[in-house]
Amino acid sequence: MEFRVRFSQDPGFVLRSAEEFLSSEPVLHNLILSLLHARVASGDPGRYWIAFHAEKAVGVVVQSPLDFPATLTPMESEAVLAIVDAIAEAGVTLAGVNGDAATAASFAGQWGERWKSAATPFQGMRLYELLEQGEVPRIEGQLRQAGPSDRGLMIEWTRAFQQEIGESAKDTELRVDRGLAGGQLWVWDQNGETTSMAVSRDPVQGVVRVSGVYTPPEKRKHGYAAACVHSLSKHLRAGGYRCVLYTDLANPTSNSIYRRIGYRAVAEALRYRFD
Repeated sequence: MEFRVRFSQDPGFVLRSAEEFLSSEPVLHNLILSLLHARVASGDPGRYWIAFHAEKAVGVVVQSPLDFPATLTPMESEAVLAIVDAIAEAGVTLAGVNGDAATAASFAGQWGERWKSAATPFQGMRLYELLEQGEVPRIEGQLRQAGPSDRGLMIEWTRAFQQEIGESAKDTELRVDRGLAGGQLWVWDQNGETTSMAVSRDPVQGVVRVSGVYTPPEKRKHGYAAACVHSLSKHLRAGGYRCVLYTDLANPTSNSIYRRIGYRAVAEALRYRFD
């Protein structure tokens, strides 16, 4: 039986149509689930493709914002080919693709063949889940939820974080305002000084993704990020949630920090740039 692809601009439709598939792996599918739920809440535009086999959803690709690379779930190579064909035939251009390492590599290869262009891998990522007790950072200070008085600092740090990871910073203020309104921004305070930040995404299927971990250069190598993430993860676990986060494989420091506090690798991801 052939794979077929359904296109939609309605994230709610994707959540309904692929509910069983997306719920089957709440950790591996967390990024896609988070994006879809966020777009339902915000109404921001996006393009969405669902691959079906025997009437069952077997893969999802998201492009939102519309000038961003596509993000995809793990899926079989036949499903990847069907989605690449559907996107190409619709005349949609992609800046790149992000996702599960094997699936992203398959997608990038098919895309490059289809368009006779280069697909360049530029960042390896690792998905971690908090699975063990881990080491408790012995850092003076405390975690607190960021509030309106932190807005200026959160904008400054979020913009710096976006620039460090090569992400567009054009929506920084909107991102921070939404994060503050949703209670997603957290900071580590030491003796009245704010030293680090982290973001807790909205829970989806019992999973919360910690992201946007940032410490300004002059405050690094003191353990503030480790303390911030550890305390935030402990808070989230106490609320009954599973905690996950992504790290850049090129940054051995952050990877070792998260392993020490109890995070364990569960998957690898790749980011590709299309020329």
